[in-house]
Amino acid sequence: MGTVILLRHGRSTANGAGVLAGRASGVGLDDTGRAQAEALVPRLADVPLAEVLTSPLLRCRQTLAPLLKARELTPRTETRLSEVDYGEWTGAKLADLARLPLWKVVQAQPSAAVFPGGEGLAQMQARAVGAMREHDARIAEEHGEHAVWLACTHGDVIKAVLADALGQHLDLFQRTVVEPASVSVIRYTETRPFVLRMNECGGDLSGIVPSKPKRRRRGGRLSSDADVGGATGRKDRA
Repeated sequence: MGTVILLRHGRSTANGAGVLAGRASGVGLDDTGRAQAEALVPRLADVPLAEVLTSPLLRCRQTLAPLLKARELTPRTETRLSEVDYGEWTGAKLADLARLPLWKVVQAQPSAAVFPGGEGLAQMQARAVGAMREHDARIAEEHGEHAVWLACTHGDVIKAVLADALGQHLDLFQRTVVEPASVSVIRYTETRPFVLRMNECGGDLSGIVPSKPKRRRRGGRLSSDADVGGATGRKDRA
């Protein structure tokens, strides 16, 4: 299977205003977010990208724009990577939402949270994880198991996908922090995923590119075995 970079969009005008943007149209990046988008070009300079997927929302498309221009890539829009449908909560101030009874459910038992007029967090996780695994299998088939691809999406979506990769119940996903323009990385294998990065906001990402291992499983597939005693680091980056 492949390696996916989960990119949260840069800081939006709603983030700066303390508003839950949800799927509201026209919510773009603020000045900080635009700078974060430009910084993605050098951050990912040493990472080959087989494909780029994006949520259809403006803030994700704006985040990807400098990278796509530099790489001459065309993204694939995937609606299943869209933001949570927060329904009646969309556009409200977070400070006001924190006073509502449902807020405690979202914090303590998110698997039971269903937003009025919107979707549930469990429903969001199911469609997002389904999309990630489906596209990863397709990209690995088309580009090989060493393919690296990128998906630009939203904070709660990334937290839900990471929870699945970690074998973590959705009720624990609020323990994970995913900041604007942060990168998290998952490598899917035949039997289980490996989480290579979480909420990384800078630094060298070239180490996520899979090297060709000396030991392979029968049939030439990448090993699903974990390193016993901890990873020793890539030999070609010593």
